[in-house]
Amino acid sequence: MSSSFPTANKPPFNPFGWLIAGIPVMDRYIIGELIPPFIFGVGAFSSIGVAIGVLFDLVRKITEAGLPLTLALEVFFLKLPYFISLAFPMSMLLACLIVYSRLSSDSELIALRSCGVSIYRLVLPAVLLGLIMTGITFVFNEAVVPAANRRATITLNRALKGNEPSFREKNILYQEFRKETTPSGERENVLSRIFYAREFNGKEMKGLNILDFSQNGLNQIVVAETATWNPIDKTWDFFNGTTYTIAPDGSFQGILRYKKQQLQLPRAPLDIATTTTDPIEMNIAQIRQYLATTGEGGNVKETRKLRLRIDQKISFPFVCLVFALVGSTLGVQPQRGGRRATSFGVSLVIIVFYYLFTSICEAFYQFGILSSLLAGWLPTLTILVAGVFILMRINR
Repeated sequence: MSSSFPTANKPPFNPFGWLIAGIPVMDRYIIGELIPPFIFGVGAFSSIGVAIGVLFDLVRKITEAGLPLTLALEVFFLKLPYFISLAFPMSMLLACLIVYSRLSSDSELIALRSCGVSIYRLVLPAVLLGLIMTGITFVFNEAVVPAANRRATITLNRALKGNEPSFREKNILYQEFRKETTPSGERENVLSRIFYAREFNGKEMKGLNILDFSQNGLNQIVVAETATWNPIDKTWDFFNGTTYTIAPDGSFQGILRYKKQQLQLPRAPLDIATTTTDPIEMNIAQIRQYLATTGEGGNVKETRKLRLRIDQKISFPFVCLVFALVGSTLGVQPQRGGRRATSFGVSLVIIVFYYLFTSICEAFYQFGILSSLLAGWLPTLTILVAGVFILMRINR
């Protein structure tokens, strides 16, 4: 005789059931309420951004420059990830304001508070969701946005100019430094060579001038019509040029004209010429690699801008977490009536303040008042401190 158990009411197999079962019912409820307005916010804010930042310009290029519609659509969708990434923090703020304001106006938060749930525990689901979105935003900004923006630029330039200018075309300058020990025993950077090319067409450098200071003073000047990088020998091939040897007293010691000459110079000038310097087309690793390549010889203004962008790229994803804290904190305050109509307006005020303060910090950094680290993190930290202060005040 065999026994069997009824299986009609057995729940379907769920491989993530252990994870869901570990989340308290209140957290699941609040997070479930946050997701729909968050998705709505991403769609709304990214649509506004892409319409203002891309759509109008593409329409003008279609009508005035003859940009094909298919390529315009391709550029439009390639630009979309950038505005989606900008919408993540704003949508987090909007969702928290809407949901927590509704819970407060419907007295659901009062019921939870009467059961002994603290304010800190009420905002925890929003903070956790904000933390998750922080990680997603960081990965999205590093893996998707720069590549999509770069591809959009190349596609647009190829369509309008008939080429693919993935390189710097004019005035390539590279300064090579070496380490030397001073009489006091300290190590310092000393200029070794200056590499200058008037033009780069994607294959060869044109109008080259090399100043060699490797022997403690200007000792050689190399001038050439063109030069190309030789990947096999890992040298530069210079064509149709002249080498001037300089004596210690500054006079010409010798002049050598050549058709072709190989020089043992670093590949760095080619890396500088072929690397984009637009921060929205570079991730953090690419910016750091570019700064390491240019070293102390890079354009000072450009170098400072890129150093600031590194800190901003690191701090920006954490705005999702900060906005989640601020939005939920403002929303849990007791409400007599619904604030759904004003949530969007409050979000815009906070967002405008954040970006305005970001611009002010950038200006202070350019004037040397703030460091790149402080200028990149101060807007986020300011709103974080304000959110924590409001939260502690409400909890009293």
